[in-house]
Amino acid sequence: MVSNNSLVPGFDDEQDDSLKIALAKVDEIPNSIYIRLNGYIDTYNSSSFMERITKIVEAGYTNLIFNCSSLNYVSSTGIGSFTAFLKMVKPKGGDVVLLEIQSKVYEVFQLLGFSQFFTIKNTYEDAVAYFKSDGDEAVTIFPVIFSCPVCSKKLKATRAGRFRCSECKSILTVDEKGAVALG
Repeated sequence: MVSNNSLVPGFDDEQDDSLKIALAKVDEIPNSIYIRLNGYIDTYNSSSFMERITKIVEAGYTNLIFNCSSLNYVSSTGIGSFTAFLKMVKPKGGDVVLLEIQSKVYEVFQLLGFSQFFTIKNTYEDAVAYFKSDGDEAVTIFPVIFSCPVCSKKLKATRAGRFRCSECKSILTVDEKGAVALG
């Protein structure tokens, strides 16, 4: 296994138990790195998070794939960090992709209005395909989190289509713009 320091010199010099970060090079895409986040990002650890990801960008990685499946919480300050990374890499021809975001974390992105600025994918393969297409694909609002209009259960749709509410079993339709209707 390749160590974080061999990919980004000095990366592991500063550790934080509240947020563990593992790095892996993405061979299929130039200047790309896979960043697995485990823990949470809040006001107290966001500056450390910013410093560590800035080291990655300074090491020449401009295409950042964040796996957020083990990211349990992100405060508004943490979301500000992701926005800063986007501002860092875009002028260098790079981009940021977020993977496997837990619904409670995605909800914070949505509530603050930031979900539209980020490319969010469900799988590593989808992220690689996105970068190989030079990010030219149409902007999508999916996944979208919404409340069932019948029982108010929070639901997540990864695409437009017809779905059944897991709570009340109502049939719902989600259109291309993320609007929800019965039937």
